[in-house]
Amino acid sequence: MLKLDLSHKARRFLDTLDAKQFRQILKKILALSQDPLPPDSETLGGSDFRRADIGEYRILYSFTQDVLTVDDIGNRNDGRIYRHLKK
Repeated sequence: MLKLDLSHKARRFLDTLDAKQFRQILKKILALSQDPLPPDSETLGGSDFRRADIGEYRILYSFTQDVLTVDDIGNRNDGRIYRHLKK
């Protein structure tokens, strides 16, 4: 299992969710810490980040041998979570 490192943006987003959505996303993050390369995740072109979808949300993350870093979490149909990748 990889150690988790949640960014400030990801923590702030999790704080806005209701209990059911929070549990769903947390369960997905914990699953990613077990297997950071599940079949339903994709590499984002031109970066070291990957994305995983859970319901109506998208998780942007990267990982090394021992740390899973969750950079951002956002709505699937909202391009906000990709804007900082273009900089």
